[in-house]
Amino acid sequence: MEIPSALNSGIQGFQNARTAADQAATDIVASTTLSADQQSNPDNNEVNTEVSDSSKNLDLPDLNQAIVNLKVAEFQAKASTEVIRSADDSLGTLLDVTA
Repeated sequence: MEIPSALNSGIQGFQNARTAADQAATDIVASTTLSADQQSNPDNNEVNTEVSDSSKNLDLPDLNQAIVNLKVAEFQAKASTEVIRSADDSLGTLLDVTA
């Protein structure tokens, strides 16, 4: 069984946080873009009905959940940064002791 180093775990956690933040940002844009399209044509009932019908068919991401996911990714990135910093400090201390 291989035990990963703290530095590798921190980097992997940071990459996962970036991926989650990118997905949350994409979800936020997707949910707000369709809302803006609906609001931009309030006088044209045909276009407004088309957008409403298409929004029922599409599975749009929940804006609130996307914002929460973005905040979770932020905290994951901060925690991973601290893991990387701690691994760097530990390595520095080990080098100072052995030198």
